[in-house]
Amino acid sequence: MNSDTIMYGVFGDPVRHSKSPVMLNRAFRETGINAAYAAFHVTPDRLGEAVKGIRALGFGGVNVTIPHKQAVMEWLDEIDEDARAIGAVNTIVVRDGKLIGYNTDGIGYVRSLAEETGFRPSGKRVLLIGAGGAARGVAFALAKERPAAIHIANRTKERALDLAAYIGRFTECSGHSLAELDDIPAADLIVNTTSAGMHPNVDEMPVDEGWMTRHVGAGTTVSDLIYNPLTTRFLKAAAARGARTHSGLGMFVYQGAYAFEYWTGRPAPTAAMREEVERALR
Repeated sequence: MNSDTIMYGVFGDPVRHSKSPVMLNRAFRETGINAAYAAFHVTPDRLGEAVKGIRALGFGGVNVTIPHKQAVMEWLDEIDEDARAIGAVNTIVVRDGKLIGYNTDGIGYVRSLAEETGFRPSGKRVLLIGAGGAARGVAFALAKERPAAIHIANRTKERALDLAAYIGRFTECSGHSLAELDDIPAADLIVNTTSAGMHPNVDEMPVDEGWMTRHVGAGTTVSDLIYNPLTTRFLKAAAARGARTHSGLGMFVYQGAYAFEYWTGRPAPTAAMREEVERALR
């Protein structure tokens, strides 16, 4: 680092578990860009101050993670059309003195799902567990792939209904409480978008194993947005029932790769980025 180094980072609460710093710093090294990336613990009550600091300190941009993806939007100068449609931002770019918000979660997820499992959402039934910021990005990206239907189940039913009402503009969609999971038609793709099972709470499950026994089998693809641990208890339970599984590592790498490309205008070294995250997790 020197006086020409451009700073980037990630804002979250909590954030110490994040592997974004090792992944993005590897990307900067691979491409020879004089930049550095760090994790910043930002609580909800200080979010506005932190966002103002991006511009004041001359940052090139930041990523935004739980729980700030929706709240951060009020502090930005411009919001990309897709991010505004999703209602959540995970990447901020500083361009010509303006803070511009993007969402790379959904596009990163769909790319990873296709490359790693071969699953194509067109004409298929999808069940999303959770209705937070990550769910919004993934649901929007999946809806653009023309599935037969998307069903959203959340601990708080009102949030599921709100998200379903929005996604229903693009494809058939319904909202449910977790207590109503047994009433939802069988899904071809089940996606955990919650933090249940994330390190250090690795024994948590977004649904109970009894439900999985009734609804998960050899014809099901089960996906988890969590990448730490690489194989969550949820994915282990799905694999034990014959399902094809998909971890959150690919989505994490690709959402970071798209952010890198927005910031720098350079192709992201995705293979090196994945290698670095896998090394850190080991």
